[in-house]
Amino acid sequence: MSTSALTNILSQLHHNSLSNPQEISSLLTKAKRQLLTLNALLPSPNTPPHLLSLARQTLETGALLSIRAQDPDAFTRYYQQLLPFYESPDSNFEQGTGNGQRSKVTGLYLLLLLTKGDYAGFHTVLEGLEIEEAGKGDLDGDVYIQYPVKLERWLMEGSYDRVWGATKREGVPSEEYGVFSEVLIGTIRSEIASCSEKAYPSLPIANAKNLLFLESEGAVVSFAQDRGWVVKDGRIYFPIQQGDGLRSEKDILVASGQVIENTIGYARELETIV
Repeated sequence: MSTSALTNILSQLHHNSLSNPQEISSLLTKAKRQLLTLNALLPSPNTPPHLLSLARQTLETGALLSIRAQDPDAFTRYYQQLLPFYESPDSNFEQGTGNGQRSKVTGLYLLLLLTKGDYAGFHTVLEGLEIEEAGKGDLDGDVYIQYPVKLERWLMEGSYDRVWGATKREGVPSEEYGVFSEVLIGTIRSEIASCSEKAYPSLPIANAKNLLFLESEGAVVSFAQDRGWVVKDGRIYFPIQQGDGLRSEKDILVASGQVIENTIGYARELETIV
C-alpha cells in the first residue's frame, strides 16, 4: 500500500502553524490512522525499512508538536508509542535515518519527569539509557540528554541560580525544551519559598523579588498572596509553621544558611544581600 498519503500529512504538519491546534490534532489523528492502515503503528520484522522510518518520524512529529502545544499527556502517549521503535536496531530502519530524534524526544521526556518531581522515574529512564550505551560514551556528549541531567543535579544541590540561567532561551538545546522553563522556575520558586518560610520571620519585598526570580515587586505581592503570606509596609511576613510554635534562633540560622547557599550565585550577580 502506498505511503504517499502519510508523507503528504507529514509535509503539512511540518509547515503548519501552531495558531490552529485543532487542525494539527486532526492531521495527527489522520496520520496515525494511516499507520494503522499500513499496519505500521507497531514495528515488526516484516515492516519495510522505509515504512518503519516513516512511522517513527510520524510519532516523533506528534510528540514534538504536543510539547509545543503544551500538552504533556499527549507527549507522554507518543513517547510510549515510540519506545518499541527506539528498542529496534538501527539496521531495521531506512539507511541514513539512524535512530531518528530519539535523543531529543527522550531528553524531553526526562525533563517532563523532572518538572513533575518524578525523580524515581527520571533515574529509571536514565539508568536504562546508561546500560544501553555502556562503553560507547555517547550520552556524555549528547546535549539533549545532558541538559535534564544537569538540571536534576543542580536541583538536588539547591543550585537554583544555575537552573534559572539554563532555562533562559540561549541555554536550552531546542525550542521544545524552552516550553518547560516556566514549569521549572515554578518548581524553584516553590522550593525557595518553602525554605524562606522556615528561615525568616519576614523579608523586604525588594529582596524577595530577587530571591524568587520574579520580574517585579507587583509579581512578588501576587505570589505572596497565593502562598498566604502577609504583605505590609514593604515587607512580607511568613506565617509560623503549624505545630512548630516559635522558631528557635538555631533553626532560623540553619534554614537561613540553606537559602543563602542556594541563591548565593544569583545574589552576587545582582549585588543583593538578603
